[in-house]
Amino acid sequence: MISEALDLKSMYIDELTDTVTSLGYPKFRAKQLYEWMHKKYAGSVDEMTNLPLDMRVRLKEGAGGGVVFIEEELRLISREDGTEKFLFKLSDGQMIETVLMKYHHGNSVCISSQAGCRMGCDFCASTIGGLIRNLTASEMLEQIYSVMRLTGERVSNIVVMGTGESLDNYDNLIRFIKIISGPNGVNISQRNITVSSCGLVPMIRRLADEGLSITFALSLHAVTDEERRKIMPVAKRFTIAETLDACRYYFEKTGRRVTFEFCVIKGFNDTEETAIRLARLLKGEKCHVNMIPVNPVKEKSYERSTDDALLAFKKQLEKNHINVTIRRSMGRDIDAACGQLRRKYMI
Repeated sequence: MISEALDLKSMYIDELTDTVTSLGYPKFRAKQLYEWMHKKYAGSVDEMTNLPLDMRVRLKEGAGGGVVFIEEELRLISREDGTEKFLFKLSDGQMIETVLMKYHHGNSVCISSQAGCRMGCDFCASTIGGLIRNLTASEMLEQIYSVMRLTGERVSNIVVMGTGESLDNYDNLIRFIKIISGPNGVNISQRNITVSSCGLVPMIRRLADEGLSITFALSLHAVTDEERRKIMPVAKRFTIAETLDACRYYFEKTGRRVTFEFCVIKGFNDTEETAIRLARLLKGEKCHVNMIPVNPVKEKSYERSTDDALLAFKKQLEKNHINVTIRRSMGRDIDAACGQLRRKYMI
């Protein structure tokens, strides 16, 4: 029997090799197992037909450990744009969300990094109910692998922007990135991976020192500390100045421009005056602003801004030489925004 403490899918190839040999199998079995998990995206141990039967039995008997799989609980497909929303069940019964978004330039998958979230951002459904637990690297990987198995679609871009604060699950996040971008697995370019955070300043700096080439996205959403504190508790710990300084450090260390996500909320931060102040705040920064029309959540009173207000905001930023796009709303008819489907299912 494989120990419950072993999470083979979260292991790097050298760690897996050491583990497999310690169980009495030759080194090449580790490579075979790694390929089944990370290149062939096997949906069960039974599919790993070139492994000896006794090894497969031991892998299957490792309840809660061994090879981690997640189970499709629900799948919704948007009639508007083909976006697919998955509700996956973990081994302990927790639910997580994953979204497949199809673009002309390739397929993007938005994954969750935690079951729940403790950051408390007021406009976000993910944080209602708080944090249950962190996801393991294998559970993050399995979201990608399961989507590819279930749809037959190749994934070219990953955004760690679903339920959870990615930098609050730092070690598992880094392990996930290194495995998913490694040459022995899916080998997705790190430049095609985006990690979003509400702004845990020490962890942003730590991420900058990792030597990765991923894109970092900061959830900014306000232009003053006072306004930001109203909707984001993290702003009570770190000022905008401290947060922007960490983002500058990230650019200096990686050469990768930072994306600033700005959730536009009707009557709160959607005026041209706010756009002008945002432009002043970001003047001289190597960055991109991603405007995100707020997704209404039934427990909250926030409303989506009008198209005219969004366009006026965008034009004001462009007038001030800020690179900006308005994020296209994907899968609005299937509750594709973070936490919405999971929240409905749990109630």
